[in-house]
Amino acid sequence: MAVQFTRLGKEIVMAVKAGGGDPNTNSRLRTAVQNAKAVNMPKDRVEAAIKRASSRDEKDYDELVYEGYAQHGVAILVETATDNTNRTVANVRSYFTKYGGTLGKTGSLDFVFARKSVFRFDPGERDLEELEFELIDAGLEDLFVEADEEGNDVAVIHTAFEDFGKMQKTLEEMGIEVKSAKLERIPLSTTAVTEEQAADVLKIVDRLEDDDDVQAVYHNMAE
Repeated sequence: MAVQFTRLGKEIVMAVKAGGGDPNTNSRLRTAVQNAKAVNMPKDRVEAAIKRASSRDEKDYDELVYEGYAQHGVAILVETATDNTNRTVANVRSYFTKYGGTLGKTGSLDFVFARKSVFRFDPGERDLEELEFELIDAGLEDLFVEADEEGNDVAVIHTAFEDFGKMQKTLEEMGIEVKSAKLERIPLSTTAVTEEQAADVLKIVDRLEDDDDVQAVYHNMAE
């Protein structure tokens, strides 16, 4: 949870730096605050991050993406936000090397992952088939239900990367309270592995996720 709060705090800072400290006029900040609320990040911690980001003394972060392969041909894509690019690339490269992977060039996994806008909300008693028709003009590509960590139903919307703002605005106008709204990397193809091979891959995934500069880690390992 502490790592998650740190990442959300960093996202809040980047949002404020990009568009100001008012969530009403800064959609990226509004989304970051929304995501923080969804994981029960304390309100005072959210407000402190916004206040800190508004200071000229607050450091800026560079958003960088690293791509490569873990063992057994599994693709790994790493999103980072850092104030020291030399440190970050050295760390990411060392993790790939230590766990038998290889770091590739930027864009090398464009054919493996698609960047999508992903929204999650409580479906309640809502008719999702009817909702699909209502959201087509907002760029809806897919709408389905999955279980969260506690086993509760969560409705999930996928749209194109460029339709994020349009879908976010439409959902707000419809009064749908979104639990989370993110830009995620969705694998276009998956790589099948055994349980033993999966354990090898998860070693590098876990190590990457533990790094303070890493915001998200994606892979195409089949379930």
